[in-house]
Amino acid sequence: MADKQLFLQATVQIDGTEAETEQLVAMLAAVGFDAFEEQTEVVLASAPAGVVDTALVADLLETAGWKYDLQQIENQNWNAAWESSFEPVVIEDFAAVRAAFHAPVQGVRHELIITPKMSFGTGHHETTWLMIKAMEHLDLAGKRVIDFGAGTGVLSVLAEKLGAAEVLAVECDSWSVENAVENLAVNSCSRVEILAADHLPEGRSCQVLLANINRHILLEHLPAMLAATQPGGQWLLSGLLAENEDEMRQRCIELGLHWRHTNHRNGWISMLFDR
Repeated sequence: MADKQLFLQATVQIDGTEAETEQLVAMLAAVGFDAFEEQTEVVLASAPAGVVDTALVADLLETAGWKYDLQQIENQNWNAAWESSFEPVVIEDFAAVRAAFHAPVQGVRHELIITPKMSFGTGHHETTWLMIKAMEHLDLAGKRVIDFGAGTGVLSVLAEKLGAAEVLAVECDSWSVENAVENLAVNSCSRVEILAADHLPEGRSCQVLLANINRHILLEHLPAMLAATQPGGQWLLSGLLAENEDEMRQRCIELGLHWRHTNHRNGWISMLFDR
């Protein structure tokens, strides 16, 4: 990716409620934004310049009553901002997510080195934290894993470190795919295959499916996820708000899955199911 590639960045003020944030992110994703950062009072969204219709975005945000700012930025400026604010994330004594320029984190069993860029996946977002924490209790040794919506590849890296025989990382965003390739190399991963796609491929199956996406995409792809999971396999899902739990549990039960448990963190959840 060229150093001078321009991105459209939307900075949208929010009141901090989970429902509003989810609604905003879903709306912006629907019109082409593909990277988001949630802060206390704003949501930052970006997309390569020319992908998003600026006039349409302005009209949607104004109609919904959101205060916003739209501007073009260079990708290296975004990355520099990330690097200046990125701190290691420590998930108890199980794992730490850090950048290569950080000192090693002591006292954890697994270190994940992730280049901080504008994609999700550094572990700072609650859903990534929840997924990593839940993976501590999954038996991945010798198993085939699919990481659907792999983002920066952080969960795929961890899956290999936990002994997965092979990992298929499926991700549609080109920026995230590029970032994941770098992260896999930095972590010396050899059993992770990256597939640039927005759907699960036919003919590939797994014993454990990881999916940290969002409610809308999860609901759309549930049948394909079921087809890709072997009997006796497991699903670990996140990208979900606590208010989504009942709906997601019911939909998965209708597909014949067994709900194991739900973990909570600051209004977000992860859910574990058995097939």
